[in-house]
Amino acid sequence: MNQSQRQHIATVVASLNNASTLTSVPQQDETIRESWLRCVRHHGLEPERLRQVCILPWQQLNEHRQRLEIFRLIARYALNDLYQQVGAAGYVLLLSDAQGVATDYLAGGQDDNSLRSAGLYPGAVWCEDHAGTCGIGTALITGQPLTVHQQDHFDASHIPLTCSAAPLYDPQGQLMAVLDISALRSPAQKSSQHLALKLVTLTARRIEDTWFSHCHRDDWIIKLSPASPFVSLSPEYLLAVDTSGRIAGFNTCTRQLLERQQGVIANSPHSRSPLLGSPLEQLLDISFEQLPRELTHGRQLLLESAQGTERLYATAVAPQPVPVRTMAVSKPDNPLPPALAALNGGDAALQQQLQRAARLLKVNLNLVIHGETGSGKEYLARAFHQESPRGNQPFVALNCAAIPATLIESELFGYLPGSFSGAGSKGHQGLIQQADGGTLFLDEIGDMPLALQTRLLRVLAEGEVMPVGATRPQPVNIRVISASHHALDQLVACGEFRRDLYYRLAGARITLPPLRQRDDLDWLTDNLLAGRKLISAAARQHLARHSWPGNLRELSNVLEYALAMSDGEWIEVQDLPEELSASVTRGPVEPPGLSAEQQEGQQLLMILRQVRWNHSEAARQLGISRMTLYRRIKRFGIEPTDK
Repeated sequence: MNQSQRQHIATVVASLNNASTLTSVPQQDETIRESWLRCVRHHGLEPERLRQVCILPWQQLNEHRQRLEIFRLIARYALNDLYQQVGAAGYVLLLSDAQGVATDYLAGGQDDNSLRSAGLYPGAVWCEDHAGTCGIGTALITGQPLTVHQQDHFDASHIPLTCSAAPLYDPQGQLMAVLDISALRSPAQKSSQHLALKLVTLTARRIEDTWFSHCHRDDWIIKLSPASPFVSLSPEYLLAVDTSGRIAGFNTCTRQLLERQQGVIANSPHSRSPLLGSPLEQLLDISFEQLPRELTHGRQLLLESAQGTERLYATAVAPQPVPVRTMAVSKPDNPLPPALAALNGGDAALQQQLQRAARLLKVNLNLVIHGETGSGKEYLARAFHQESPRGNQPFVALNCAAIPATLIESELFGYLPGSFSGAGSKGHQGLIQQADGGTLFLDEIGDMPLALQTRLLRVLAEGEVMPVGATRPQPVNIRVISASHHALDQLVACGEFRRDLYYRLAGARITLPPLRQRDDLDWLTDNLLAGRKLISAAARQHLARHSWPGNLRELSNVLEYALAMSDGEWIEVQDLPEELSASVTRGPVEPPGLSAEQQEGQQLLMILRQVRWNHSEAARQLGISRMTLYRRIKRFGIEPTDK
C-alpha cells in the first residue's frame, strides 16, 4: 500500500465518520458520498481493505456474452465509432451487462497486463458490492450517467482511474447494460472528464434507439421532438404503440418525460415502467385510430399534466409489413408479448411454440426447453422470464455442462464459511438463493450429476435450499426453466436422469426448431447484421443452402466473419467462410451416411407419399403452412416424378 492509498483511506473513513463533512462537499459529489455509505452499510466493504480485481474465466464470460449476443452485435458499430473518438486519448471502452461484468472492450496501444491488473479487461466484475464506488457499478445502482474520477473511488486500489459511464435501457424501461470509458491516467481535475461523459451518454442513447427500432419493427413508432426540423431525422423521443393501441415501449428520454408528466416514480433502474400497456390517448392527445392519417406527415401534439404543458412535433412510422407466411399462425386479437414476438421472423413452427409459451406465462409451472445447441434456448428462457409475473425479479443462469461437476454443487446451493477445503472466508450465496422470487435457468440440465439431481429435487419439492455446511434449510421461491439438447425422457429410460426430477421439471415442454428447418433465415440475417452492411442475393443463396449444424450461434459467427472480410458496402459470396462460399459451386461434401438435412428431406418425401401428395394434409401433419411446405419441397429438390 502506497502513501496516496493510505491518504485516500483516511479521507473515506473520516467522511463516513463525520456527518458534517457530507454537507460541505459540492452538490455534484453527493452521488459519490451516497455510494460510499452504501459500500459500508449495505455491501459490507471495508475502506482499509484493498480488493483484488476479479476477472471471470473465459467460460463464465462467454455465458454473460451470449445473454446479450444480439444486443452486442447491434451496438458494435456505435462502440467502434465512440472508440475512434476517444482511443487516441488513452481511454479504454467497456460494455458491461446488468450484473456489472465487462463483456466487451476496445483498447489499443496499451500494455495488456496493466489493463488487466486495473480491471479494464473482458470478464472484469465491476458491480458496486464487489468493486465499491466505480463507474459501471454505481451507474447500475443509480441508473444515471456519471463520472467516478480518481479519488471518487471507494477502493483505494482504483484511485488512479477515471471512469465515465452511462446506463443503457431496453424499450420496457429496464436497465440492461452500461457503457463506460476509463483511463489509467488523467488530469487531477474532475472537470476534465465533462466531454468524456457527454460522449458516453450520447453513444448510449444512440445504441438504445437502435435497439428500440430493432425490437419494435412490428409496432407503430412515434417520433417526437421539440423542434420540427429534427422530428424525422433526429428525434429526441421514441414511443412504440402495438396493434391494439397500447404503449409497447419507449426510449429513455420518452420514459422520463412521460413518467414525469404522469407523476410516476420508477421503483428501481431494473424495473419495467408502470406505463407499459397504457392506452395511447392516456399519454398523448391523439387516439390510435388517428395515427395513420394524422402523423404520417407530422403534426404538433400536446402533453398536458399538473406540471404544465409540453408541445412536441410528431411523426409516425407504420409497422413493417407482416410476411404472408405468418398469417396462418398469427392471431391479431391475441398478439404475442413483445419479448416473445421478437424471437421470430415468421416461421410457422416456431410461432406455434411461442404461442404455447405465451399461454404459460402466468401459470406456475416449471418449463423444459428442447432444442439443438445454439438454437436459442436461453433467448427463449430470458424472454419468457421477462414477460412473466416474475419479470421484475432476478433471472439467474447456470450452464451445467460448462462447470466441472465438483463445482456445480457450491455454485447452485452456496456454502458457509470454512465448510470445505478452499471455501471462502465469507461463504457464498448459491444461484438458487440468488434467483429467489425469480427464475433459475439450468442449461444442459441433462449433464447434471445424479447426486445433485437428488438435491435439486428436494428444492423443488419442499421449496427450500440447504447450503453446503448449513444445518438449517432456507426457504426459496423460484421457477425453474431447464434446457437440453438431449431427449430427457430417453435419459430417464436409460437411468441417467431421475424420473421424479424429470416430472418436477417438465411441467410444460417447448421445442425449438433448428435453424435449417426455419423459414426466417433472411430475417435473422438482417437482424444480426443490424444495418451494418447489405448482403447480396448470391450470398443469401449460399446461406440458404447451408445446413447450419451450429444453428444461430454459427450464423452469428459466419456473419461476423463476412463483415470482417468485406471491403465494400455489400457482403458478397467471396466474403463468406470457405465452407459456405464453396457450397454451391462445388457442392456440399457429405460424410458417409445421411446428414440431418438429408434425413429431413426423406421424412418429408415419406409424408407426401403417405398422404398421396395432398399438400394441405402434409402441411397439417407437419404443423406448417402450405407456403412453407412448397419452399421445403423446392429446397430438397423433390420432383413430381418422386411419386
